[in-house]
Amino acid sequence: MVLIHLLEENNEYRKQFAKYINVLLKKKSFYSLISDAGIPEESDFFFEIKEKLFAKILPKQPEEDRLEYILNQVFYKADDTDWVELIDPNEFRILFELLEFKPIQASVEIGSPLSEVLFALEIMASRICGNVLETKVMRMTPEYNNLDSPFLAFQKELSQIEERILNDDSHFIDPEDEDFKHLNVLLQQCKDYVSIAFKNSRKFGISLRVNQDLMRIKRQLLRIEVSLPFLSGKDKNDLRENTINLGKCLIKHNCYKNNLSKFFDEGTRLLSYEITEQTAKTGQHYITNNKKGYFKMLLTSGGGGLIVGLLCVSKVLISKLELSSFGEAFFYSMNYSIGFVILYLLGFTLATKQPAMTASTLVSALESGMKKGGSRRTKHQVFAKLFSEVFRSQFVAFIGNIIMAFPVAMLVVYLVDINLDYNIPEAKWDKLIHKLNPVTSLAILHAAIAGVFLFISGIIAGGISNRNKFNNVYSRIGRHPYLKRKFSKKFALKLAKFVENKWAGIMSNFWFGVFMGSTASIGVFFGLNLDIRHIAFSSGNFALGMYGSGFSLTTEMIIWSLLGIFLIGLMNFSVSFGLSIALAFRSRRIPFTEFSAITLSVLTYFSNTPSVFIWPPKHQPNEDIKTKDEKKS
Repeated sequence: MVLIHLLEENNEYRKQFAKYINVLLKKKSFYSLISDAGIPEESDFFFEIKEKLFAKILPKQPEEDRLEYILNQVFYKADDTDWVELIDPNEFRILFELLEFKPIQASVEIGSPLSEVLFALEIMASRICGNVLETKVMRMTPEYNNLDSPFLAFQKELSQIEERILNDDSHFIDPEDEDFKHLNVLLQQCKDYVSIAFKNSRKFGISLRVNQDLMRIKRQLLRIEVSLPFLSGKDKNDLRENTINLGKCLIKHNCYKNNLSKFFDEGTRLLSYEITEQTAKTGQHYITNNKKGYFKMLLTSGGGGLIVGLLCVSKVLISKLELSSFGEAFFYSMNYSIGFVILYLLGFTLATKQPAMTASTLVSALESGMKKGGSRRTKHQVFAKLFSEVFRSQFVAFIGNIIMAFPVAMLVVYLVDINLDYNIPEAKWDKLIHKLNPVTSLAILHAAIAGVFLFISGIIAGGISNRNKFNNVYSRIGRHPYLKRKFSKKFALKLAKFVENKWAGIMSNFWFGVFMGSTASIGVFFGLNLDIRHIAFSSGNFALGMYGSGFSLTTEMIIWSLLGIFLIGLMNFSVSFGLSIALAFRSRRIPFTEFSAITLSVLTYFSNTPSVFIWPPKHQPNEDIKTKDEKKS
């Protein structure tokens, strides 16, 4: 290193530079870099996001008597810690001696480095104890309710260790000391507590605030784990290494304190996992694996097509009213929302609602296979087989929606026409047909927007299920004293069961309707050509366009419309399924490198047995896969 060579060659330079650096760093407070930097200050996730965004644009500038002020001026880039880590450790040791640095254990007076480290540890231990004793956090770990808290024991043990260090002439403790080793055991118990709390979220659900509380506790425990070694050592070499490592850690903490992507990733991963867990459970009902389930799906999707056909007609009628953009958004939204909720409560199926649910089921199966072990090939084959069932179920749902939406829409406008002499779609048929053309309109883009809304509606369903589970909504309803007294205990339990099984789906369908109905009006407000296209509604609109034109559509119009309906359905499925499976991969920490492998497996499975993607097989391919794998093992 050039600096080391310069200092070794010129003793006067070395003395003056050492004096300058030591004066610059002397009495600089840095406890907050250990206790605060990179650790959420609040339980409010969105507040933290806002604070970090603001700090990215306009970084906080601490007082000049704090070490953070100096680090902000020197190491102000997020990747500065990378080149610091690449420096040869021997060069740090040489600089340590050349600049006449002293180990942090040299003094315990107020403002000394060791006192700063001890104070930071005290702060974090106290904060953790306060957070972990919050009612909602304690609810996540009922296993510990009748046991001594490892956090309180850790805080007590830490205080005793600190007292020993302060009173001992050497001001450090042997890493093999029994009390120090016990302190690390208690720290591990605290980490286990947090792990159990996160794991129990599958059983109890979790809120964003509790997730944030647990994340803050976890980060503080990790920060304590990194900081505790600074208190121990065997000789002066260990003390020197501790001092150097402390400096590196402070630089790292300061560089990462406003790391927004890492904070967002950690803060939302568990919640996204819980949401996709709920959608995975729901998604199992959308997958058919035999002929009975296949034809049942065809029947329920036919019922869905019936509702969609009626909604197509009612939307055209609403469009004839002279409404403001807000009025259109409201009535279109209510038209869709009420229709979707009725469709859902009647047990019918809307094509493309399935991908957002079934993607999580697919990834859950892959995750389960990864945990259980077995050959990598078999896991991907199982995924491919399950994907074929999903695709087959989606295909038959498409067919059911299309073959019913088309004749129902046609029949309704025909009956109105012959009885009231009023051709409902006559004035709009050209627009209805134009919007299906994938070349002359933005039908594909609008279908992608619908796919995004399908994905979001799946997230809403999972989020509501998770929230209700965390808040014990079902138990509260079932045991509600007024409901039991006014109606009956049986009624309260039935209502609780209904809410448990249906409420998330009702709200998901309601909001999907709102998204569908308000998109065009929002586009008008922003001056953008926004709209939605859904395969089932496109089929109904094609029928309306055909009837409205007096069945005078040209062959070219019909071909482009049919192609448009096909591409709209493909885009609906691709976008909603793709987004959902990406979220499921992320939430389960499955590397995206697996995606190429499972894609290849699906293509291979399709090339070998293409018929199972359309029609249920006579036997179960997964049994063959299992048997082959067992023979190999």
